[in-house]
Amino acid sequence: MSPSKPTPGKPAPDAPTSPHRPYHHGDLRRAVLTAALDVIAADGPSALSLRDLARRAGVSHAAPAHHFKDRTGLLTAIAAEGYGLLAAALREAADLKDAGVRYVRFAREHPAHFQVMFAPGLLRADDLELTTARTLAADALRHSVAAVPAEGRGPDARLAGVAAWSLAHGFATLLLGHNLDGPLGDRNPEEVFSTLAAMLFRPATH
Repeated sequence: MSPSKPTPGKPAPDAPTSPHRPYHHGDLRRAVLTAALDVIAADGPSALSLRDLARRAGVSHAAPAHHFKDRTGLLTAIAAEGYGLLAAALREAADLKDAGVRYVRFAREHPAHFQVMFAPGLLRADDLELTTARTLAADALRHSVAAVPAEGRGPDARLAGVAAWSLAHGFATLLLGHNLDGPLGDRNPEEVFSTLAAMLFRPATH
């Protein structure tokens, strides 16, 4: 993801006043988020600094705080965006196995989001955008689990959901940490996961 180009015009109060840096207020939030995602992907959430992000985005030191208040607010916004992207991906799944594959794909395509989403100590737990997006993602996974007949997943749909999430999340976490490089070799991780999911969740037999 790359921030859209600024639109020439009158600078906002928290933007540099240099005529060589035209500024559009609607671009700042995306620019800071994109810069933050780059830092997290390279060095992890602990490396984030609002001052450094402002420098990367080419805005004043106070500009990121205008949108996110503080580092926690920024990380919370990243997590909320991640859950929204994940929910959208899971809603498109054809079945539970496909939902798991999409979960793994999301982690591979959005590793910085993935790191932050599951680090509650870094986030503002009561943030409405975050809790709403997280609920949408959980609902999408539950829907995929519920669609599997009881004989294929066991009588307790809730525990089946925990199992499905554990499998997908564990696989994705090991994958991003390069712990599966040896076992997988040059095989496609999503195809390997699909095979694993088929071992755990079986379609009903007639």
